[in-house]
Amino acid sequence: MVCLGNICRSPLAEGILRHLAVQQGLNWEVDSAGTGNWHVGDPPDRRSVKVAQRHGIDISGLRGRQFQTADFDEFDRIFAMDLNNYRDIILKARTEEDKAKVQLLLDDQQPVPDPWYDDALFDPVYKMIYDACEKIVAGKK
Repeated sequence: MVCLGNICRSPLAEGILRHLAVQQGLNWEVDSAGTGNWHVGDPPDRRSVKVAQRHGIDISGLRGRQFQTADFDEFDRIFAMDLNNYRDIILKARTEEDKAKVQLLLDDQQPVPDPWYDDALFDPVYKMIYDACEKIVAGKK
């Protein structure tokens, strides 16, 4: 799960997908990262932590990290939150195989809006990510 800073959207996505995978008995490795390095080592935004907690998911222990080329070797699938993140990830791809692992989290080229500047977006963003993660767990994405 990859967004810009790895403090709002992608930690939510990591927490939600991990939660759903565990509920389904799936032994998946789930992680998140940012394309930028501004928040490496930082906890998720307090608003992301709060919305996740309201839904029974604890992401408070996560820490920001930057997406690395080695992530292509570590993960089978890489989900980007928006087209800018997608492009930044693709620029790090070494092969067509790397590129094939990357897709947008939402269908139809829709971005997951960055809620950083608008507190009112955290709940709708949670719902968007949750719905997408349900599709991933169900094998429909």
